[in-house]
Amino acid sequence: MERAIAEMAALPADCAAYKRTPSFTHETVPAGLLRDHHTKPGVWAQIIVEEGELEYTCSRGVFVLRPGNPGIVEPELAHHVRPLSALRFHVVFLRQ
Repeated sequence: MERAIAEMAALPADCAAYKRTPSFTHETVPAGLLRDHHTKPGVWAQIIVEEGELEYTCSRGVFVLRPGNPGIVEPELAHHVRPLSALRFHVVFLRQ
């Protein structure tokens, strides 16, 4: 039996960025990002990996994020991340 490949959500075309976190490393990633958490209603996010690899887990599946391959966080969707290597990343928050 063939296994379906999980698909990342797509940002709606009318989303606009309003906030950006500082860059985090595998040593400085906040503990809250390592356990399930969620964004507020109407808030999307992009996890931008600048260097290295980061595992992003949500109900859609498990994704390995790398530079040029951002993670998309849907509003109110529980998710968490896990560093897979030395890395640097930041999060951009967006609203429709």
